[in-house]
Amino acid sequence: MSGDFPGKHASKAANMSSPASHLPHRIGFLGSGQMAAALGGGFVAAGAIPADHLVGYDVNPNASKRFQSAIPGAILATSPAELCQKTDVVFLSVKPQHMTDALSALTQHLTDQHLIVSIAAGIPLATLTSKLGAGRRYIRVMPNTPALVSAGASAFCRGGKADDRDAAVVAQLLGTVGRAEEVPEKLMDAVTGLSGSGPAYGFLMIEALADGGVRAGLPRALALMLAAQTVLGAAKMVLETGQHPGALKDAVASPGGTTIAGLHALEQGGVRGILMDAVVAATERARELGG
Repeated sequence: MSGDFPGKHASKAANMSSPASHLPHRIGFLGSGQMAAALGGGFVAAGAIPADHLVGYDVNPNASKRFQSAIPGAILATSPAELCQKTDVVFLSVKPQHMTDALSALTQHLTDQHLIVSIAAGIPLATLTSKLGAGRRYIRVMPNTPALVSAGASAFCRGGKADDRDAAVVAQLLGTVGRAEEVPEKLMDAVTGLSGSGPAYGFLMIEALADGGVRAGLPRALALMLAAQTVLGAAKMVLETGQHPGALKDAVASPGGTTIAGLHALEQGGVRGILMDAVVAATERARELGG
């Protein structure tokens, strides 16, 4: 099987950004929660944007303070108007259920110079254009929290008057904190169900593997390290060898050995179907949020 993955080469190139190659943009986050801090902190850590070119605003003062604490040097705006005045790229990072109010607060302060980037799960481009107007530039993104450690998996689509340059800006930003791929909007809910929610599935699996290690007699700290590093190593092998995960799995499972015994237990427990169900359930919820 080919070793080329969608977006692989573009993301690697973007990851080579250095502090000397800061993007010439000032970026605002309307909504300063965990995902905003993960992305903003990732941009700064990767050298894509200096901290004082990030502006956060949240109706919850505590969220704003946590954003600034997570990204020392970031600026806090006191209103949506100030956020727009100080930025040219605005990330809509409020919870989906708060998007209508956020757009109402923002609309009169946007200009034609603003690129609007939504990271709200399930909110379609049609909602943005209906509230803010079809003549603006929109990019819809589904990122995930590992962007904080430059290991994010993101997908995006464009709408309104967003052009290739706008898509390139977003791809470069997302590429500094992981891998990014442009997709048709019809795939965005499935992206949400897989990579958007997927880190939680991974954390659960790591915790369960560590618990198994403890049950088998390992000290807790050692079991957790081995579980996390093992999952990380397996993921790197899939991405870097280009081999199908089934082939990599078969290579570990010797006849009559320990691994095939463990795999048998997983299959008896239905782990494959349960993980598929988790992705489908999260995808359906994303569709509901966008309804």
